[in-house]
Formats: sequence, C-alpha cells, structure tokens
Amino acid sequence: MLAAASISSAQAQDSGNLAQQAQNPIANLISVPFQNNTNFNVGPFDKEQNILNIQPVIPFKLNEEWNLVTRWILPVVYQPPVYEGDESDFGLGNFNPSFFFVKQINPKLMVGAGPTLYLPTNTDRSLGPDKWGAGPTAAIVWTPGKWVVGALVNNIWSFAGDSNEPDVNAFLLQYFVNYNLKHGWYLTSAPIITADWNAPADDQWTLPLGGGVGRVFSIGHQPVNMSLSAYDNVITPEQGPDWQLRFQVQLLFPTGG
Repeated sequence: MLAAASISSAQAQDSGNLAQQAQNPIANLISVPFQNNTNFNVGPFDKEQNILNIQPVIPFKLNEEWNLVTRWILPVVYQPPVYEGDESDFGLGNFNPSFFFVKQINPKLMVGAGPTLYLPTNTDRSLGPDKWGAGPTAAIVWTPGKWVVGALVNNIWSFAGDSNEPDVNAFLLQYFVNYNLKHGWYLTSAPIITADWNAPADDQWTLPLGGGVGRVFSIGHQPVNMSLSAYDNVITPEQGPDWQLRFQVQLLFPTGG
C-alpha cells in the first residue's frame, strides 16, 4: 500500500510539473497546441467567426544559460459575411512565427525576447492582408508554488506587400494567470488584448475579461493539456465580437519525442 501511495504521489507531482510547463509559452517543452477561438456577434449581421490556431512550440538549447524557443502560429479561419451580398470565406490566415531567446533568471523566473514575423499566407483577402511584417516580441513567466503568472507581448509593423492593402501596425498583449489544483486540474485566465493602431482612436482596442478551467492528463502514453474558457469583450471595435469561447487541445512531448 505504501508503494502504491508513493507511485500515485509521484504521478500527481509529475502531472503538476507538466501542467506548469504547458502553461508557460517559453518553457523548454515541445508541444503542439490546437487553439480554437469562436468569436460571437461579429460584423453588421452578428455572425460567428471561427479561428483555429495551429501553433507548435519547439525549443532548442543554445548553451547552458540560453534556449531558443520557436512558436509557429498558422490560423485556419472561417470569416462570416460582412456586407449585403457578401459570402463567407474559409481558409488559411497569415503565418506568424516568433523566436524567443530565453534565459532562466532564477528557479521561479524566466524571460525571453526576440523577433516575430508576419507572412502573407492567406488564401483569401478577407482572411488577412497581403502584407509582410515584423516586430519585437517578449515574454516573462513567474512560477511561485502552484501559480504560473506572466505575459507575452508583441507589435508588428508591415514593411512590404500589396500597396493597395492597408498597412499593419498591430499590438498584442496576452497576460496569463494559472492556479494548479490536484490531479492535473487548473484554473486559468489568459485573455488576448489587441490594438490596431491604424484604426480610429475609438475603434482600436479589444479588451477581453474572463477565464476557464483545464486539465493535463494522458491518452494512452500521450500527455495532453485540454482547456475551456470564455471571455467577454468589455471593449471591442464597432464590428468586433461581443465575446469569445476558447477550446484548446495541446499535445505535450516532455522528452522531445
């Protein structure tokens, strides 16, 4: 009985440690998240928009102090009609790879920074502008006890592309607060705050508030992080969504396999 209890305790500890790594966007952990965001009441007809972000994270060890963490985000977008006679569109949005040079400051604090890129991989103009862009990105993660707290920020400016398309000057801030419970369960809040600096002053910001619940568990031998959360947009552009439902399935590869 003591041996069984010891094994159960070790498994719970491993699950908790893996949950904390999965919640850290710049952790030394290979993962493949599939993050589905459904935005409600978008556009003049109050339709639903759906964005599935396929965003693998692959770290590389540079030396004893530094890692390079690469994050690759490819959106698959369903865009509803936005004017009378318009049709919905479905396809790829613009590809957004980011590269973080990451340093562990102390056992509880990690920071990373580097460039982020914006590539016109869209399959339709309604799914993203035909623009090339780049900018800086940074992240900070603090892990005291059962908490994982931090933020990821970037700003992208377009520098080339179709001159008939509007320029891109876009800001993103995602802060995250996670509290880990027993058996791989956790509470989470990770809203994505954005600003379009080229829009009119009263139409620039999207500010969501909310949260949800998640769990790290195994399907066979495959560790998985699954979460469900909802966010109310307390500030949103005139044609922006009222609220968002986010469902994520993240495949985890803690040994690099």
